Amino acid sequence: MRVRLEPSGLEFETEAGTTLLKAAEAAGIELPSSCRNGTCRTCICQKLSGETRHTIEWPGLSVDEKDEGWILPCVAEALGDLVLDAPKAFSLFPDG
Repeated sequence: MRVRLEPSGLEFETEAGTTLLKAAEAAGIELPSSCRNGTCRTCICQKLSGETRHTIEWPGLSVDEKDEGWILPCVAEALGDLVLDAPKAFSLFPDG
């Protein structure tokens, strides 16, 4: 599955069972993070297209936020190709 981050246009591949945060890091892409367990909301971003599922029963999001497409990549997995609004994402390898 392919994930594209906007507005940077960075892309990475992910697999079922891998959180979006771990997949991004494996691809050399840094997303803001702290707790890595779905409570601090440091990594919060919004889905522009695609579907995800959270790996914990109730991540630190309100019902309204979930309905609006907000996710926590530290505890979210892709269910297909995704486009995320992640303005603070950057490549650890900008020249390659």
